[in-house]
Amino acid sequence: MKDALEPRKVVVYLFIAAIAVVFTLQFGPGSSGFSRADPNATPSSAAVVNGKEISLMEFRREYVNQLQYLRSQGQPVSEALARQFGLPQSVLDRMVNTELLAQAAERHGVKASDEEILKILQQRPDFQKDGQFDYAMYQQTLRDYYRQTPADFEEDIRRQLTAQKMIGMVQGGAVVSDDEVRTKFEKEGNQARIVFARFLPSMYADKVPAPSAADLTAYKQAHEKEIKEYYEANRFVYQQPERIRARQILVKVAPDATPEAKAKAMERAQALSKEIEGGKDFAEVAKASSEDQATRPSGGDLGWVESANWEPALANAAFALEPGKVTQPVETKFGIHLVKVEEKKPAQDRKLEEVQDEIATTLYKKDKAKETARAEAEKALATVKGGKTISELFKPEKEQPALLRFETETRPEAVQTDTFNAASVNVPHLGPAPDLLTAVFASKGPQVLDQAYAVGDGFVIAQVTERQLADDTNFAQKKEELRKQAVQAKQYEVADSFLKSLRKSGDVKTNTAALEQVSGG
Repeated sequence: MKDALEPRKVVVYLFIAAIAVVFTLQFGPGSSGFSRADPNATPSSAAVVNGKEISLMEFRREYVNQLQYLRSQGQPVSEALARQFGLPQSVLDRMVNTELLAQAAERHGVKASDEEILKILQQRPDFQKDGQFDYAMYQQTLRDYYRQTPADFEEDIRRQLTAQKMIGMVQGGAVVSDDEVRTKFEKEGNQARIVFARFLPSMYADKVPAPSAADLTAYKQAHEKEIKEYYEANRFVYQQPERIRARQILVKVAPDATPEAKAKAMERAQALSKEIEGGKDFAEVAKASSEDQATRPSGGDLGWVESANWEPALANAAFALEPGKVTQPVETKFGIHLVKVEEKKPAQDRKLEEVQDEIATTLYKKDKAKETARAEAEKALATVKGGKTISELFKPEKEQPALLRFETETRPEAVQTDTFNAASVNVPHLGPAPDLLTAVFASKGPQVLDQAYAVGDGFVIAQVTERQLADDTNFAQKKEELRKQAVQAKQYEVADSFLKSLRKSGDVKTNTAALEQVSGG
């Protein structure tokens, strides 16, 4: 086989992007932190897996693809909300998992065949013209969007398909017994609906005064360990190279472009520069004219960038500017760039001794806000036990999707869940809450649950509004479908166990700063 697959061999990458969402949901541990952050990680790396680099550019592309996919599905996901729900970490975890699986596949002699790739390519519409794969279209997209050679692009495809084959082999041996099917039926037939309200420390943070000098001294003495741990966990905040928040406009130039083509691209970049100098808004020009598809929709927004992430010529030009200024056209291997510097943060190396008062104040106020949230939850629970309902006490100001409610929630609001069952690991519209789930399914009927439950950083009070127990009469009708579902659940378990073993035996380092840069945190 040639270094690069021929025209019929290439279009699977977008197929991989399409299944990435499922792969994330199945095997992406989200922000569980299975790998360790490495402050000394290569600046251009998002992660390093057993010595194999996942570049910052690869991560940025996958993260943008994930955001665009969610938005295309009608989800109103802002970048702030994506960060709140851990999407950057989830995307990176999925990429790390894929690399771990591909490496494991190599050790087991598993490899995606040319025939398997060809079969997928023949079914892909993305690069077809008149129902047939079009090689010219493939070359253009590969050059303009992916910025990869055919050999590199196809190797990425092969590794991701190989990872899929590896996880398929691991899952192939999953079987379930009749007892497991029966247990699943009993759990899924055990159903409930609840109304709950959350009490979060953030809702009361502005009511917590700063500590007095005496309180601060006492807190530092009593929480020396916690202060040090906070500093270590957030070291990247206190020890950072110089950074800029920037936007860019890119006029692409192919690696093999002729001098005439390069000159034409430079002329176009200079024309765009004159438009900006004439008063046009940089972001609007980027949306209209930039050829960087990843940043064009956001007006060329690159987030916070370190100089080491860029080629020296571009970094030198941009980092020499004051905020609000725009570079002259700068040529790199990707094309001609115009960069606007919006903000600058100088390099810093703040020692623990310099920031311990700041950290102690943050932790003190956080603890006090949490105490207030608990007290307010318990006060509300007493009122509910006295005859009021959660819905009466905490009526939402306006109806909106649960996803947006979590982004804007500033006070307790009553939330009515959909029906869920005893097999659930999450409470609808709330998330993981094991103690609350146990209490819900211990109840025999509608009732007020008798305590405020710790969920995440906050506290939750709840009322069971509907209860239904499993009905044996329809077990025979549902048995085979339940068996299929149980097999799928077992496949998840064996796959998750296999991945955990790969993580435990492997060497995975992640670049926390990379997540911050790409996601704008």
